[in-house]
Amino acid sequence: QVRLAESGGGSVQPGGSLRLSCAVSEYTGSRNCMGWFRQAPGKEREGIVALLTGADKTYYADSVRGRFTVTQDNAKNTMYLQMEDLKPEDTAVYYCAIDPDPHYADSLPPFLGCLTTWAKEEFAAWGQGTQVTVSS
Repeated sequence: QVRLAESGGGSVQPGGSLRLSCAVSEYTGSRNCMGWFRQAPGKEREGIVALLTGADKTYYADSVRGRFTVTQDNAKNTMYLQMEDLKPEDTAVYYCAIDPDPHYADSLPPFLGCLTTWAKEEFAAWGQGTQVTVSS
């Protein structure tokens, strides 16, 4: 079973930057649906980034588009989330998730299938989360 581990969280002032890492125990295929989520105190979990590896397809939620960037280092089995211009409302526990080697219906474009998985939060594995606090 694939395991994920997030790291890189911490405290930062507004306008600052952080880079989160999501280490994946193993990639079972060249194509994986992955996502970043966050949950602030008292709020529901929010999907912020969807990524279909091997296809160079990404989607960013409006709340982070233009400030956050997802990248991968396949040699290290790691996905990163570079966060810039952080705001107090970015304070949350951040999670990564994976649906490894997904199989979608032939009629369904793979990235649309991944976006559906992301929207429904139907991932096979989740990390334990890392806290990000943005405060002056």
